[in-house]
Amino acid sequence: MKELLKDNTAGDPVSGVKWTNRSLRKLQKALRKQGFHLALNTIARLLRQQGYSLRTNRKRRAGTHERDRDRQFRYIARMRQLYQTLKFPVISVDAKKKELVGNFKNPGRRWRRKPQDVLDHDFPSWAIGKAIPYGIYDFAHNDGYVVIGTSHETATFAVAAIRRWWIAVGRKRHSPAKRLLIQADSGGSNGCRRWEWKLALQHLADEFGLIITVTHYPSGASKWNPIDHRMFSLISGNWAGEPLTSYELILKYIRATRSETGFQCRASLDHKDYSTKVKVTPAQKATIRLKPHRVLPRWNYTILPHQHRHESQ
Repeated sequence: MKELLKDNTAGDPVSGVKWTNRSLRKLQKALRKQGFHLALNTIARLLRQQGYSLRTNRKRRAGTHERDRDRQFRYIARMRQLYQTLKFPVISVDAKKKELVGNFKNPGRRWRRKPQDVLDHDFPSWAIGKAIPYGIYDFAHNDGYVVIGTSHETATFAVAAIRRWWIAVGRKRHSPAKRLLIQADSGGSNGCRRWEWKLALQHLADEFGLIITVTHYPSGASKWNPIDHRMFSLISGNWAGEPLTSYELILKYIRATRSETGFQCRASLDHKDYSTKVKVTPAQKATIRLKPHRVLPRWNYTILPHQHRHESQ
C-alpha cells in the first residue's frame, strides 16, 4: 500500500498527518491486481494507522505577494489597537458575493424529512432580482450591519451602506467620537485606488463632521479581513441549503444569525439604483481633503471634513 501511495501523497511536516488523492475504491482495485482482497473499511483503517486522513483544499496561499504585506498587517493591527484604546469606532467592511433571488439551489445541507425541489438551472432571467450584501462589522461590540443592494456594487453604494450603519447604530453608540477607522480590502467597490470611494467618504465626513481614516488590506489578502470570518461566514452557514426566494427571507436569515460569542446582525434593504462607471473629475478630486499616511500611503490615508460645512450644522 505504501508503494501505491508513494506518488499520490502529501502531508504536514509538523504534525506528520498525511493525505492522498487516491480514493478507497481505486486503492482496492490496485491491491486486487497484486493479489490482496481487502474490504473498503479495512483499507480505511490501515490508512488511518499510517497517519492518513481525509483532507480538503484550503485557501491559504495568496496569488500575489506584496513586498510590504507584513508591514501593512502590523500597521493595521497597531491602528486598530490605538483606536480601540481611545474608544473610537473601528469597523471592518466588505461586500459578500451576489446572490440570485429566487427558488435556486443554495450550497449546503439542512435537516429535512424530504428534499426540497428547486429550479434545475440558475438562469439570471428567472430570478426576482439580485441581492448585493455589503457588510459593516463593529469590532468593539462584535455585531454587524448588512445592507442588501438591488442594483450595482459601486463605491457610492458601499459608502451609502456605511452611512446607514452610522445613522442607525454608530453615532448613537459611539457618541461623542468624531473619528472613524475603516478597515477594508484594497480592491472592489472600496478599493484603495477608487476616487469614487474617496469622494463618497468625503461627503460622509462633511455630513457628520467625521475624521475618517482608512487602512486597506494588501492585494490578495482579503481572506484576512475580519468581517469574512467573524460575520459573513456565520451568515452563509445560517442560510446554507435554503433557497433565497425573496429579499425579506434574506433579511430574515441575516437578522437571525447568532454565534456562541454573542454575535448578532442587523439588516436593511437599499432599492436605490446606483450608476456604474462614474468618473470623478479633477475639480471633484480637488475637493477631497485627503491626507496620506507616512506609512504605506497607497493603503493608509485620512479624509478630513471641510470645516465650514461642519460648523454650519
